[in-house]
Amino acid sequence: MRSAPEAIGAGNDPIIHSRGLGRDFTVREGLRRRTVVAVDDLSISVAAGEAVGYIGANGAGKSTTIKMLTGILVPTRGEVTTCGLRPVPDRRRLAREVGVVFGQRTQLWWDLPVRESLRILAAIHSLSPAAERDRTDELVERLELEEFLGTPVRQLSLGQRMRAEVAAALLHSPRLVILDEPTIGLDVLSKQRLREFLVAERRSHGTTLLLTTHDMGDVERLCDRILLVDRGSLVFDGTLAGLSATVGAERVMVVDLAEPVPDLTVPGTRHVDSEGGGLRHRLAFDPGATTAARVLTEVSRHAEVLDLAIEEPDVEDVVRRVYASRR
Repeated sequence: MRSAPEAIGAGNDPIIHSRGLGRDFTVREGLRRRTVVAVDDLSISVAAGEAVGYIGANGAGKSTTIKMLTGILVPTRGEVTTCGLRPVPDRRRLAREVGVVFGQRTQLWWDLPVRESLRILAAIHSLSPAAERDRTDELVERLELEEFLGTPVRQLSLGQRMRAEVAAALLHSPRLVILDEPTIGLDVLSKQRLREFLVAERRSHGTTLLLTTHDMGDVERLCDRILLVDRGSLVFDGTLAGLSATVGAERVMVVDLAEPVPDLTVPGTRHVDSEGGGLRHRLAFDPGATTAARVLTEVSRHAEVLDLAIEEPDVEDVVRRVYASRR
């Protein structure tokens, strides 16, 4: 098992590297055929230990990209390596380096207890008895699997099954974990548990994460970097804050005041709404033009502030704005 420093070493080659990557499909429409470009000229590099959100609307090319990264699809053009391997010709070797979690598909045996599924997967990955025991014990403890290890997969709740799926994907300590909608359909507590585990796994083992999701909470809590695709092309590569800044997304300060101020006017902000006869106000501001500290100082001139909270930009709204600016 690799240590985190080894996995995140500065001299390591990229875990994912593509240049000019593209994939076309032929679609039949009546007697005619036309070519649909699913991924076009995709050039990206993901370093060991990074956590990257790969986001975009339905049909943007995310799933097609994942299939090319893992060797399921052959690219139409361009170059790609995953964990230093060519995904199609080196697919069997690559399977030992990559773990994949699909929110709507399973790699567990439906009628077998979770414990037996893990044993079968350990054999498939040729884990030694000691490595299997140590890694299974670690995952069982950190993902809280003990209570249902002996339960057939078909009898698990969705939250339990997803934790078992993650354990199955990580059993062989892959260098790269690809998560495709891992929290879809989960309740708030199950999402929190899974996110906390993934953060800890990355910290302790240096695992590289590539996350595709429509749940922007996943992106905000798990990812350092965002790759945004639109119609198969990369349109943004940077941080969430940088993405928000490109479209002028606002932050919102929520303040609770000691005494009501019905008409709260603060320079550099937009008054969104108020509650309780002026005891609570929501003020939107552009973080590129002012700061939360300045807004708070101005609010304090009107009344004592008892409590405050900052609402970050809605990421789905930010993505919509990026798409709209390209139309």
